[in-house]
Amino acid sequence: MGMLTSLEICTGAGGQALGLEQAAFHHLALVEIEEPACRTLKLNRPEWPVVRADVRDFHARGLRGQVDLLAAGVPCPPFSVAGKQLGADDERDLFPEVIRLAKETNPRAVFVENVPGLLESRFDGYRTQVLEQLDSLGYEGEWRKFNASDFEVPQLRPRALLVAAKRPTWKRFTWPEPSKKQPLTVGQALLGEMKRNGWLGAEEWAAGANSVAPTLVGGSKKHGGPDLGPSRARARWAELGVNGKVLAQEPPEQNFVGLPHLTVKMAALLQGFPQDWVFFGPKTVAYRQVGNAFPPPVAKAIGIALAKALTTQASEDRVEYGQLIELPRPKTHSLPDEDTAARDVR
Repeated sequence: MGMLTSLEICTGAGGQALGLEQAAFHHLALVEIEEPACRTLKLNRPEWPVVRADVRDFHARGLRGQVDLLAAGVPCPPFSVAGKQLGADDERDLFPEVIRLAKETNPRAVFVENVPGLLESRFDGYRTQVLEQLDSLGYEGEWRKFNASDFEVPQLRPRALLVAAKRPTWKRFTWPEPSKKQPLTVGQALLGEMKRNGWLGAEEWAAGANSVAPTLVGGSKKHGGPDLGPSRARARWAELGVNGKVLAQEPPEQNFVGLPHLTVKMAALLQGFPQDWVFFGPKTVAYRQVGNAFPPPVAKAIGIALAKALTTQASEDRVEYGQLIELPRPKTHSLPDEDTAARDVR
C-alpha cells in the first residue's frame, strides 16, 4: 500500500498506535501527557517519536501536508456513564483539539475513539457539531459503535468510533466487517498465564470461564484502583470464576484454591495486546494504562479500511478482519533512561 503517515494524540499505552502500525501506518508523532504511558511506549517501540506534552500545548503546523491520518483516543470521562457526562462542559473534553489539529495539519482522514456513552441521545447535538466542524474543513464522516469482540478480542468492550475523510477518500471508505471467527473465551485466552506457576486447577477453571470478558475499567488518577470495577462488574467476573476485588502480582501457585485474580498481563491479553507488550509502572499505574486502552485489533481493522481508501482509486470490496496483515514485532527492550523515555514539547 506504500507509506502512510499518522499523527496521534492521547496515545496512552499504545493500543491504537500499535493497531495502526500493524495496518502499515508510519507514526510522525505520538502525543501523550502521562509519563508512565510514555515510558510504556518507549519500552515497546524505542523508535517511535513519542512527545510528552499536554495536547493543548502541542502544535503541528510544521506537519501540514505530511499527515495522512490524524488519530486520537481522547479522554472518556466527559461522556462516560460512570461520570457526570458533562460533555463539552468538562475540562477534559479534547475534541476541540482534534478539530484544531485537523486545521493545522490538513490530514486526509481522521479517526477518533471514545466510550459508547458518546452515542447516547443527550450528545446528539455534540456529535452533529463535531461533524459540522469537520465538514467546514472539507471532510465527510460518520459515528459508529463497534464491539471489540467482533474483531477477535476476548472482551465485549463497545466503543464509539468516528471516521472522517476528505470527500474523495470518504467515497472509497467502507467500514470493516466483523471477523468471521469467534473470539477466544476468557478461559482460552488466559489458560497459558493461569498455568504459568503450575496451578493444578487451571484447566478446570478455563472450562468454566467460557465467554468473553466484560468491559475492563481503567479508572482515572483520582478514582479507580487495581480492581475490575464496581460491585456489579465484579459479580459478572465472579460468574467467570475471577475474583475482581484486586489484581494479583503473579498467577496462582500450584495448590491454589478459590477464584483466581487477574494479573496486569492477563488484563492486557483480554484487551487484545500481544504477549510481549509490557507496561511500565507498579500494578495500579500499569493496570490503569491497560484498562483505558483501545484494543489494538480494532484499531488495526479500522486502519486497514482507511489505508485501502487512502491508497486505491476505487474499491467496492469491504475489508474483513481476516484479511489484515501481520507485521513482525521487535523484542522487548530494557527500560530507557529517564531523560530518553519521552520528549517534551516546549
